[in-house]
This record gives sequence, C-alpha cells and structure tokens, in this order.
Amino acid sequence: MARLGKVNLIIESEGDNSSIEATSYPAEKGIPYTDHVQEKPDEFTLSGYIIGKNYQSDKEYLKKEMKKGTIMTYVGRNIAKNVIILSIDGNVDSSIANGSAISIKLQTIRIANTSWVSVKNSGKKKPVSKKTTTAVYHVTRRGDTYWELSKKYGTSIAQLRAWNKYPDKKIPVGVKLRVK
Repeated sequence: MARLGKVNLIIESEGDNSSIEATSYPAEKGIPYTDHVQEKPDEFTLSGYIIGKNYQSDKEYLKKEMKKGTIMTYVGRNIAKNVIILSIDGNVDSSIANGSAISIKLQTIRIANTSWVSVKNSGKKKPVSKKTTTAVYHVTRRGDTYWELSKKYGTSIAQLRAWNKYPDKKIPVGVKLRVK
C-alpha cells in the first residue's frame, strides 16, 4: 500500500529518473564542446491501482491537486517529498471491480526562499530632520576666481555666483564670499 497526499494506492512498480541538461556547441573538428551542465528535477513514475468504493472521487482529487500544482509527499517503497503531479493516466476494464489502473508521473520541486520581510506600519509619522548646514566663508585675496574656489571647496561655479552676486572678473579683494 502506498500513499500520495491523502489517497491510498496499490502500486505495482515505481520508477525514478535523474538527469541533467548539457549545452552542446559544434566544433570544427572532433566532438562538440559543452560549457554548461544543469541538473534537472528528479521524476518518479508510479504504476498500479486505485481501488475502493470512493476510487472515482480519489482520482478526481488527485487531478484537482495536479491542476492546482499542490506540493505533495509520496510514501511507498520510495519516499518523495516536495513533489507535484505532472500527469495521471487511468484505465478501467472488467478485471477490476471497484477501481481502475492508474499511472502517475511525479516531479520534485525546490521551494524558493525569500529574504523579503513584511514591515508593519504603526501609523505614526516620524519627524523629518531638516539638514542644517553651516555656511562657510572665504576672505578673497588677489587673483581669486570662482573656478579656483569651486575646486578648493567642491561647490559649483553656478552656486558660488548665486550666493555672492559679484561678476566673474570683478571679485573685490578682502570681502567674505560664501563658498559652502
């Protein structure tokens, strides 16, 4: 007796398949070369019977869970956790009175974990701090230019012009210019 989800099955044979996918590129001479190998998910095939007075509703349950992509566990001769149903094939004939032959294909899946965390909002607004800057001034000397001051203090020439209102070629000597 085996179990898939909440359904009991009589399984006659279980098969499993592990495989990879490898890229292949042709070469001028010799065999093609490969630069990537990727593991494929394991697959399981089950062949047996679904029997009982509720075999039709059990089969419909498995079909519904397959279409939803429900993650299930299979316990039989082998155990397969985190599997989804890929296909269900059934066959009813006169040799089985209250059931049907069934073939099921399962595939393991890997559940992705995320580091995303939901943050709850308390509803209270936090005060926004205004960035206060202390103005920095420079006492001009002979030959000072906005270009030279912009390089020295890291302030744009346009900002220096806006703060100080002196024309570029007529900056007086000995005045305080705002530079930051």
